[in-house]
Amino acid sequence: MQKGTISVQTENIFPIIKKFLYSDHEIFLRELVSNAVDATNKLEILAQRGEVTGEIGDTTIQVILEPEANRLIVRDRGIGMTEEEVLKYLNQIAFSSAAEFLEKYQDSAIIGHFGLGFYSAFMVADKVEVVTKSWKKGSKAVQWTCEGSPEFTIDTVKKADRGTDIILYINEENKNFLEKHRVEGLLEKYCKFLPVPIQFGTRTEYDTIGEGEEQKEEKREVPNIINDPRPIWKKTPTELKEEDYLKFYRDLYPMAPEPMFWIHLNIDYPFNLTGVLYFPKLGNAVEVSRNKIHLYCNQVFVTDDVRDIVPEWLLLLHGIIDSPDIPLNVSRSYLQSDGNVKKISEYIARKVADKLQELFKSDRPSFEQKWRDLGVFVKYGMISDEKFQEKAMNFSLVENTEGQFYLLEEYKEKIKANQTDKHQKVVCIYTQDAEGQNALIKSARNRGYDVLKLDTVLDNHWMQHLEYRSNLGLLFVRVDSETADKLVQKDEEKTSVLSEAEVETVKGVFEKVVAGNTAARVECQPMAPTDWPVSITKPEFLRRMKEMQSLQGMSLGDFPDSYNVVVNTNHPLVVQKMTKLEDAGAQSELARHLYELALLQQGMLRGEALTQFVEETLERL
Repeated sequence: MQKGTISVQTENIFPIIKKFLYSDHEIFLRELVSNAVDATNKLEILAQRGEVTGEIGDTTIQVILEPEANRLIVRDRGIGMTEEEVLKYLNQIAFSSAAEFLEKYQDSAIIGHFGLGFYSAFMVADKVEVVTKSWKKGSKAVQWTCEGSPEFTIDTVKKADRGTDIILYINEENKNFLEKHRVEGLLEKYCKFLPVPIQFGTRTEYDTIGEGEEQKEEKREVPNIINDPRPIWKKTPTELKEEDYLKFYRDLYPMAPEPMFWIHLNIDYPFNLTGVLYFPKLGNAVEVSRNKIHLYCNQVFVTDDVRDIVPEWLLLLHGIIDSPDIPLNVSRSYLQSDGNVKKISEYIARKVADKLQELFKSDRPSFEQKWRDLGVFVKYGMISDEKFQEKAMNFSLVENTEGQFYLLEEYKEKIKANQTDKHQKVVCIYTQDAEGQNALIKSARNRGYDVLKLDTVLDNHWMQHLEYRSNLGLLFVRVDSETADKLVQKDEEKTSVLSEAEVETVKGVFEKVVAGNTAARVECQPMAPTDWPVSITKPEFLRRMKEMQSLQGMSLGDFPDSYNVVVNTNHPLVVQKMTKLEDAGAQSELARHLYELALLQQGMLRGEALTQFVEETLERL
């Protein structure tokens, strides 16, 4: 038996490993299984090069639980190690054999260049044994044993086959890693797509034998292989059908509705990246849909926090990206910024833009049908990414109240004749429920104006972005921000049939009705007799200031709710009735009823005021 001391810089290395090396103790299983995959891949590469003679046989990796002995074992039939290699690699922390192997075989796909991975075992184990036998002819098996201190022992032992067993004696604090469901969950999370078959126990399968009344089921135990060694992102699109992509999506997100479409990523220069990104149907569940992109490194799960790799506006996508070229620290959990990360981010954004452009060109009607969901991605991207905005102008759509879709340039041309105010094209929009703003939309359309539907969570910010960051020359105005005849400023002005004195009298009556309501301000306007007698409008400037504050997480107290009570001094109820009433009480009652009708039309009459309005209306019938 040989004894020795692990070559480290400090006697305190093991407490550091146990507490600080990895942010989560469960990572140990990923590291050990990944190392087993490395060892297996190395063997296969050597066999392909003719350096290993004969058949290499079954290379399935086994994860074995022995709870009665407090043991968890990771077993491979890979390259194994000689005694010299054990002394060289296990006893010099952070000296990675994978790195040395890569130097020799640079075109090989190897997971490991993470020299500290093996030592993650000491986060959960009081003692670790490594029983290993090299593939090299004449090699003897050895057992390396360490109990969580720099001291170790190494013995010659008997082992029939090549490969390595990592045997962990799980400590009291981490006994949950001896539970079958816990280990199964970790393998599902971290090792689901590793490129070598991984067995965890067995599962029961049933075969139907016999016919007719003699038919019966016979059960048998088979190895439980927990991973798919060749997932769809490692295949070429020509190998796959639509159902393959949909099945993969259902496996990843069992409760989600089917995606609209997907992008297959595959690039090997100037960096390596593969993956499949799906466009989900979002509806209103924007926040719920975040953090659904999983990052892999050579099919090893790393993280679902990909903010440094995927542009912010594309975090709503679902799927998987896999790259060995993304720099990681020893825990593989945190991304370190470098040039490749930026290039990868730009590549993904470009691929998304190209895909959207392709879909728009090839089938515009289908694209328009999906716009409700697609628009969230596109608008967020235009706000966030200048390069994407340039491309998005070729497929970014707006929809009007008649369900017609237009590109932004198309729409600008459509409204040019009737909705131009000086040098700007005025875009009339509604941002709430169309039913609730029906009267305002109808008034605008009666004047020949087209009205757009912009009622998603991003639309307020998107329209302001287009006003200030595009060269379209558009001004967006909400239908409830002005009376219909003021939405687009025209040179001609309507005149009131009432005298100035009569207008002042009418204004005074309404000011008494809203007295005490600091949010309401009365103004009189001469509009068409067919317009509403009283309208409620909300100042566009103040609303935008509130929206900007809300976006920045600031207090909204500086901009209280306010609205205008606009009296139509050309409406028959004002001209022919209110001004003819001699009783001030009757004038006030009519004014209050018209005011409450306007509030009701805007959905602003609620609670006790609404109940009283209904009761009084019923009494009049």
